[in-house]
Amino acid sequence: MSRIVPAPDALVGKRFDVAVAKMLGISRSKAADLVDSGQARVLGREVARSSTLQAGETVEFDLAEEQAEPEPIATDMAVVYEDDDVVVVDKPVGVAAHASVGWTGPTVLGSLRDRGVHITSYGAAGREGIVSRLDVGTSGLMLVCKSDLAYTEMRRQFAEHEVKKTYHALVQGGLKENKATIEAPIGRAKVSDFRFCVTPAGKPAVTHWDVLERFGHEATLVSVNLETGRTHQIRVHFSSIGHPLCGDPMYGANPVLSEALGLDRQWLHAMKLEFRHPRTRVWTTVRSQYPADLAAALDAMRARHIEPAEPAEHAEVLVD
Repeated sequence: MSRIVPAPDALVGKRFDVAVAKMLGISRSKAADLVDSGQARVLGREVARSSTLQAGETVEFDLAEEQAEPEPIATDMAVVYEDDDVVVVDKPVGVAAHASVGWTGPTVLGSLRDRGVHITSYGAAGREGIVSRLDVGTSGLMLVCKSDLAYTEMRRQFAEHEVKKTYHALVQGGLKENKATIEAPIGRAKVSDFRFCVTPAGKPAVTHWDVLERFGHEATLVSVNLETGRTHQIRVHFSSIGHPLCGDPMYGANPVLSEALGLDRQWLHAMKLEFRHPRTRVWTTVRSQYPADLAAALDAMRARHIEPAEPAEHAEVLVD
């Protein structure tokens, strides 16, 4: 099976094997094998793996026919609110919002469709009905639009910051204030395609937080509200002020503490979603609870900060 793809603007100037890896969602070594064997080439001629992809070039692939594997289904994904216009799910960790290159796990859209839920056709291809996403490693409430009306109206509400999303996060260290706002632009980090950072060249990002519970100088449980919805916003903002989320090594979490709490992902959960219903205009509130792994980690943190009872200074034992 041959496939022809125009050179993506974002990959122009990259090594040819690197560009092929990105375009196909495969490892660089597999991409190099395709280039060396002539199965990946610039249209009409073979090129070296070290050559540079040029603007206007067309890349041609010879790929073996493969039977598509059925997408895994998130059977533990609860639907917490549903009507003819919207559906709100409690997304488990390890579930992506939608399919993407290189992702082979379950998705919110795929799991909803497997249950027979109708999703609007409005939205980007493969992302129909989605107006706001959660990271794969973040659990909690996520809204998907079923009707065209809902998609148009909810997209407007999110764009104009009318929707209120409340997260709970366990961050490392003792925050000095009881409430504050982090306002710093966020953009893609140069060192990685998957990391983001605070940078003057980034897009505006505003995060409001309030302390819920303190654990000495070791950690703080906070409630977080976002004015903006940048990728990894909560994780990046707290890391930028020296308080990365517990269990989040990508942004500086202490692995020793993560292990002690039994965490293998960031302690972050979308707890509450408030929006004006797109059809009835009724203000609607949907709530979630901590999933088992985050609840266990929080209990472990609390146990680390229970002060033992002080022994009596002059205890006596009386024997008759």
